[in-house]
Amino acid sequence: MERQIQDMPFRKSSYSPDANTCVEVGVHDGLIKVRDSKDQETGPRFALRARAWDAFVDAVKTTSFSAS
Repeated sequence: MERQIQDMPFRKSSYSPDANTCVEVGVHDGLIKVRDSKDQETGPRFALRARAWDAFVDAVKTTSFSAS
């Protein structure tokens, strides 16, 4: 039986100022899954393969993102 995403072990960033203002990341079935920590049950989420996740993390580390 496949586990539900709510039952997966997710990690929060140690840089997050409190428990509900960040995203959480978990790995399941070869996918990196991301969800909103404010709405774990029904909030937005997405999944990436390892190569796409690595590209995303590299972009975050090397690019300046703006909120606008």
